[in-house]
Amino acid sequence: MGFQKDGNSPGVSQTMSNKSTKLTLGQYVRRRNGVPMGASGSLKNMLKRSFSARSPRVFWQYWNPIFGYYLGTYIFIPLKKILPSYLALLLTFMCNGLIHDLIILLFGGSLAGIFTIWFFFLGIGVIVTDALDVDLSSKPRGIRIFLNVVYLLICLVITIILQQKLNLYF
Repeated sequence: MGFQKDGNSPGVSQTMSNKSTKLTLGQYVRRRNGVPMGASGSLKNMLKRSFSARSPRVFWQYWNPIFGYYLGTYIFIPLKKILPSYLALLLTFMCNGLIHDLIILLFGGSLAGIFTIWFFFLGIGVIVTDALDVDLSSKPRGIRIFLNVVYLLICLVITIILQQKLNLYF
């Protein structure tokens, strides 16, 4: 999703010499993927950068930069103006999950809420690993990939168990 630990959304609104500038979507995607939007290698770069990330926060900086740009611009930054950064981050993750759930509903599924709940735990994972100052940059790429997959799967398993045990379906 592209949010820095200090609560800023890099690339969406960036400070340069005490002057605030806003990147366009194209500039943001190029910064995240290293290639222009829609260019050959864009998906490969996104996957490689996300799964090789040094922390869950950095994972989201690279994952789906188009969606991240809009989440940062229209949800996170406005929420951060009225809420603590960690809460704005968590609500942004939950809004992202709700959007995914609504897309499933739109295409004939039911509103099970699995994405909203899953993204809640994904956001909690970012907040917790930030608090613990997790930085896997010194670890080999294969270990970082493994740990990022484990982070995603742990959050998903917690979601599924919670949904089944508490019958949490909307």
